Amino acid sequence: MDSATEAFVAHRSLLFTVAYEMLGSAADAEDVLQETWMRWAGVDFGTVLDQRAYLIRITTRQALKRLRTLGRRKESYVGPWLPEPLLTAPDVAEDVELADSVSMAMLLVLETLQPTERAVFVLREVFDLVYDEIAEAVGKSPAAVRQIAHRARAHVAARRPRGIASPAETRDALRAFQRAVETGDLQDLLDILAPDVVALSDGGGIRHALPRPIVGIGQVARLLAIGWWNRDAERSVEPVQINGGPGLLVRIDGEIDGVLAVRVENGYVTGVYHVRNPEKLSRVEQETTVSR
Repeated sequence: MDSATEAFVAHRSLLFTVAYEMLGSAADAEDVLQETWMRWAGVDFGTVLDQRAYLIRITTRQALKRLRTLGRRKESYVGPWLPEPLLTAPDVAEDVELADSVSMAMLLVLETLQPTERAVFVLREVFDLVYDEIAEAVGKSPAAVRQIAHRARAHVAARRPRGIASPAETRDALRAFQRAVETGDLQDLLDILAPDVVALSDGGGIRHALPRPIVGIGQVARLLAIGWWNRDAERSVEPVQINGGPGLLVRIDGEIDGVLAVRVENGYVTGVYHVRNPEKLSRVEQETTVSR
């Protein structure tokens, strides 16, 4: 490989993660990487002092353009919108900050930021770029970036999930949740769900999904007990790691029907994120590498 290709390949998973955290869509993140490569291939490398920072800068600029287009698409999206789920490797969960940053819950919090705020937050809090580098990426002064970072950090802190479960707590909770979902036992569901649990689902107008978020242990437990599938169909539920956290891959008659990503806090399931839109399920059979 030539030096340009070698540098791009070496940083590819990091660039994908930057774009994905800004967009919540693996398909759009891949498009951003293609655009990044085309611009990177035309750079005068004699002027590049830090290849990582330069590549992140290109990726961020392309992601910001794409984010504004994606925002218009979401306005016409049918039903609730959830991020595109990724099957991730077990070692992602070991990097607590990375796992939290790509989790469904955090990506939904990032959706509430303005595009530039989202870029600044991701680059500063997740990838630890200095303010001068971020300023180059988003086209603002370092002083403005500091203000944006402070505002974004406060916004996220007020909305982000609290508490991080230990690996043992997560395994136990997922095992109990899987058993309850498979059997539809209402008491088992009541035992594992938190009182203020939230359930969201995304069918994209293609498959049946909840029209709005469901909040509270009683409603969510009854929903899961009834089930969202045809009881006459053959179904299987497989534990997997989705976006750095626990999840279940659901198959009906051997075909993938959807993914349940769950948020675990203090031994209880506090969030259930159900993605059924088939256009968002291409990344749940093969692991996607994320890094920082």
